Amino acid sequence: MTENTTNDRIPAVLVHGWHSHPGIWNKLTPLLENASIPVWKFDHTGMAAESIPAIAEAFGEYIATMRDREGYSGTVDIVCHSIGTCVARYYLEVMDKESRREKVRQLIGLGPPNNGSAMADLFCDPVRGEEIINRLTGVFVPQGFDPANDRIVQDVRPKSQVMHDLRTAGIRPDITYRIIVTGNPGEIPDFFPRFGGRTWEQTTDGKYRTTFDGDGLVPHGESALPGITLDRIRAEEQGEGFPLPGQYCHINLPRNPVIMDRVLRYLTQPARESSPGSHQS
Repeated sequence: MTENTTNDRIPAVLVHGWHSHPGIWNKLTPLLENASIPVWKFDHTGMAAESIPAIAEAFGEYIATMRDREGYSGTVDIVCHSIGTCVARYYLEVMDKESRREKVRQLIGLGPPNNGSAMADLFCDPVRGEEIINRLTGVFVPQGFDPANDRIVQDVRPKSQVMHDLRTAGIRPDITYRIIVTGNPGEIPDFFPRFGGRTWEQTTDGKYRTTFDGDGLVPHGESALPGITLDRIRAEEQGEGFPLPGQYCHINLPRNPVIMDRVLRYLTQPARESSPGSHQS
């Protein structure tokens, strides 16, 4: 198997999120291919009823299969959307933390609920849950969605065992972490109309409130990791050269031109942002 050299592009492993599919990368993939970056798409659509640890195990097996198929033993970059970041992190930080068999240069998360999801808790809230689900049905949650029977939703709740495992494992010092988030400081309602441009978050005392520091579904506090600076991209008013405000919301992050450009920059010019193996500060 070959190691990557300075003349080779490092493979980008793409991981979609909850109730999503690899098609969310259909605008990013051509950009990567034009930059001669090999694209490996992990598809876990068939595991919607499984837990995050089970999907993480399958993710590790997928990378091993791709390495064997491509004859490649060098480092990889991993680009994840939403809960896909929790899947990748669980494999790297919990399952592979001690042996570090998996060689990863960068882990790039788009709107990740790294500290658990207030939205997942809200889905299960006896007072607000039904209203929240109704507002998001057909947009973010499927028809007939029952959070009590959704393993992934239960795993991403802040007090779940999976989130506890991730918190106690901690991030790996041999990986450069990138966290790209969007916000709505201009308080534009069209940013995410379902919540008037706001994002629900949970306070330290367990209460819920809304904020403009989020992407409509994941607030900045949920994405934060110790020692890692968030790469914040703000929604702009509609204007020439800028995507519409709604393209900055959580659902559209993988297809937002500004975010795709940022991801491509990290993949092609990582040394300009920070040295491999270091953290942003």
